[in-house]
Amino acid sequence: MFKKYRFLKISLLSILSLVLIIFLFGYWFINLLPARDKTLMSKTVKEIPYLSENVISNRGKVLVVVTSTSMIEKNQKKTGYELTELSRAYYVFQANGFEVDIASPKGGKPPVVIDDEDMGVYDYAFLNDKEAQYKSENTIPLDQINSSDYSAVYIVGGKGAMFDFPNHKKLQSLIKSLYQSDKVVGAVCHGPAALINVKLDNGDYLLKNKNVSSFTSKEELFLIPEAKTVFPFLLQEELSSKGAKFNEGTMYLEQVSHDDNLITGQNPWSTWKVAETMIAQMGYTPKDRKITEDELAINVLSKYNSHGKSEAKKLIGKITKESNSVNRTLIAQHAVIAAMKGEISTFYDLVTLVSFLKNIDKD
Repeated sequence: MFKKYRFLKISLLSILSLVLIIFLFGYWFINLLPARDKTLMSKTVKEIPYLSENVISNRGKVLVVVTSTSMIEKNQKKTGYELTELSRAYYVFQANGFEVDIASPKGGKPPVVIDDEDMGVYDYAFLNDKEAQYKSENTIPLDQINSSDYSAVYIVGGKGAMFDFPNHKKLQSLIKSLYQSDKVVGAVCHGPAALINVKLDNGDYLLKNKNVSSFTSKEELFLIPEAKTVFPFLLQEELSSKGAKFNEGTMYLEQVSHDDNLITGQNPWSTWKVAETMIAQMGYTPKDRKITEDELAINVLSKYNSHGKSEAKKLIGKITKESNSVNRTLIAQHAVIAAMKGEISTFYDLVTLVSFLKNIDKD
C-alpha cells in the first residue's frame, strides 16, 4: 500500500516538474521575441523612400482583383482577401510607374483578412493611404472592366478566392484576353484559383504545360485538416488536373513560378517576388527597394532548409553587418510549425537561430 502511494507521489512530482519546465521554456521563448513596434501603425507613404523618392512617370495601368466572398459556408468561418498580398504588390506596381485599379466580382467594399502578426510598414502605410483605401473599399465590379485598358492583371489570394474566382466568366475572359495579348498575368497564394477554368481560343486550358505555383495541399491541410470538405477542391490538385506543371516549394517559404507572361506564387511570402517579376516581364527593371525584415527572415529560413544551421548563422551575420534587421518573430513562427509537425531537431535549430538574432540585436 505504501509503495503504491510512493509511486503516486513520484508520478505527481514528475508531472508538476514537467509542467514547470514547459512553463519556464515558454516564458524564455516568448522573451526571445522583440517588442511590437507601435510606430508602425502610423507609417505613411511619405515616410517610405521607395514610394516617395525618385518617382517614376506613368507607364500604364495594372488591374488587381480581390475576392468578394466573405464567408466559408461549410464551417461558417469569415474569409476574404489577404491584405498583405494586396498592399505589397500594389506599392510595387505604383513605385514602378503603374496606376493600379482594384476590382472584385461584386464591386464595392470586399471582405479583407488582416493578420496582425504579418503586418509590416507597407501594410500599415496602405491602411493610412487615403487613395489606396478609397480604391480598396470601392472596388470596380469585374463586369465593368475593359481588358484593353491594362498592361497586366494581378490576382490576390485569400481563401475567398477559392469560391468566386474559378467559375467567374468575366474574370476568365479578362485573363484570357490579357494572356493572349502577351500581357502579364500574375497570381499569388489562392489567387491562381482564377486560372483553373480559363480556356484559350485553341480550346486548351491556359494552364496546360505551364509551370505554376500556388498554396499547396500540404500548407492547406496543415492549417485546415478538414480542407477537402471545406473547399470545393484542393488548389494544387485542381491546377495539376488542368495540365499545370506544379512547382511545390517548402511550406510557407517563398516560391515563384515564371512561365513567359504567367507568373504565380505559392503563398503570401511570395508576393514581393511575384510583383517584381511581373514588372520585369513588362519590360522594366524593378525599382531598387530595401529588402524587408520579413524577406530577410525568409532568406534565412531558406538557407537553413537548404544548407543547415551553420550556413543560416553565417547569413545572419552577413545581413546584420550590413545594418539590416531580420524578423526573428517569423523564424520563431516556423519553429512552432516544426514543433507541431513533430520535427524536434528543426524546432531546436530554429529556436537557436532566434536566440542568436536576439543576442546580435542586444550588441
